[in-house]
Amino acid sequence: MRYRSPRTPGALLPPLLVLALALPGCADLAPTYQRPAPAVPDASASAPAIDAATVGRADFFTDARLRATVELALVNNRDLRVAALNVQRARAQFGIQSAAQEPSVSAGAATARTNRGDSASVTLQLSAFELDLFGRVRNLGEAALQGWLASEAGRRSTQISLVAETAQAWLNLAADLERQQLARLTLDSRRASLALDERRHGLGAISGLTLAQSRTQAESARLDVAAYASLVEQDRHALEMLLGTALPAELAPEAGKPPAEASRLVELPAGVPSELLQRRPDVLQAEHQLRASVASIGVARAAQFPRISLTAAAGTASEQLSGLFRAGSGSWSFGPSLSLPLFDGGANAAAVESARLDRDIALAQYDKAVQTAFREVADALSVRAALAERLAAQQAVLASAERQLALAEAQHRAGSTGQLELLDARRTLYAAQLALIALRLTEQGNRLALYKVLGGGWQA
Repeated sequence: MRYRSPRTPGALLPPLLVLALALPGCADLAPTYQRPAPAVPDASASAPAIDAATVGRADFFTDARLRATVELALVNNRDLRVAALNVQRARAQFGIQSAAQEPSVSAGAATARTNRGDSASVTLQLSAFELDLFGRVRNLGEAALQGWLASEAGRRSTQISLVAETAQAWLNLAADLERQQLARLTLDSRRASLALDERRHGLGAISGLTLAQSRTQAESARLDVAAYASLVEQDRHALEMLLGTALPAELAPEAGKPPAEASRLVELPAGVPSELLQRRPDVLQAEHQLRASVASIGVARAAQFPRISLTAAAGTASEQLSGLFRAGSGSWSFGPSLSLPLFDGGANAAAVESARLDRDIALAQYDKAVQTAFREVADALSVRAALAERLAAQQAVLASAERQLALAEAQHRAGSTGQLELLDARRTLYAAQLALIALRLTEQGNRLALYKVLGGGWQA
C-alpha cells in the first residue's frame, strides 16, 4: 500500500499508526507482588534497635591503622571489583531491555541508476515494534530491573563480608604478633633460668632431673617462637590476599601492642526486629530475585496470547534527486503482523509452570536468607552476652597466676619449695596470658560479627 502526500514528509505517518504507538498495555499477566511475611519469630524489642547500616566505618573502627587497612581492601580487592562489574553489566542489560519498550526508528537514503533511469529515496522506518498488550515486554523489563537491583545488593553484601574479613585478618595478625612477642619474652626468661640452673647443677645444688625440666621449658618456649613466626607470616599472606596488594608497614599492627579498642561496640537491645533483618543486603538480594521470578511468570503467561508487531515506513521518492521534496513525492507503508499460538505441544503451558516453580524456589531462598540472618544475629548476641563475664574471669585468672609465680619464686629462693612448683607456676602464667590474648581476639571478632550480620559496613 502506497500513499502520496500533497505536502511535506512530516505528515506522512497515518493516524492509525500514531494511535497504535500510543496504545498502553491492556493487561499485565504477572501476579501482584507482596513481600512475604518473615519466616522467623517476631523478636521485636521495646527499645529501638540500632541500625548498623547507619554506623559508618569511620565511627566503628577506632584504630586508625585498621580503618585504613579496610579502606585499602575496598579499593584493591578483586572479588569486590568483580561484584561492581556485575552490577554494571546488569545495569546495561536493563538498559537493553528497557529500550525494547520504545519504538526503534531508523532513517535511510538511497540512490540507484538502472537502464530505466535514476531514482532517489529518503525513508524513516519503524522496525517490528511490538504492541505490549499483555505486558510481555514490560515484565521482561521488570525482571531485568530486579536483576540489576539484586546484583547491586549482592555487591553490598560482598562489601560487608570484605570489611569484616579484612578487619578479622588484621586482628588475627595483631593477636599472633602479641603471642609471638610473649613467646620471645618467655624464651628469654627461661633461657636465663636455664643458665642459672646449669651453674647450680655444676655446683651440685640441683639434680640432673631438675636441670632437664628447666631445659624442657626453655625448648618448649623456643618451639612456640618458631611456630608463631610461621603463623604471623600466614596471617600476613591471608590479609594481603584480601587487600589485593602488599600490607604497608605503617598499617601493620605493632608487635606486642594489640589495639585495646579496635572496633566500637554497637549497643543493641535484647531483641532485634525482623524488619531490621529484611534490610540486610543479602536478604534484599533474595527479595529482588523473587520479584524478578514473579515478573517472569507474566512473561511466560503473555507468550500464550497473540503478539502484534508493527512495521512502518514513511518518506519520499523521486526519479530525480532534485524532486525528492516536491509535492506529491511523499510515500508511506504500514504493515502490522499478528502471531497467534495455536498448537505448541504444551510448550507454553510448561513454560508457565516452570516460571511458577522458579518463583516458589526464589520464595524458599528468600525465607532461608531471612532465617539465616535471624540465626546469625541470635548467635552473635548469645556470644556477646557471656563475653564480659569471661573476660573478667580470665583477667582474674591471670592476676592469680602472676601472684602464684611470685610466691613460687620467693619460696624457691628461700628453699621452701622445689623446682617443680616453680616450673608449674611459670606454665600456668604463660597459659593464662595466651588465653587472655585469645579471648580478647574473640571479643573483637564478636563485635565484627555483630556489625556484619546487622548489615553494617557497606557505605560508600
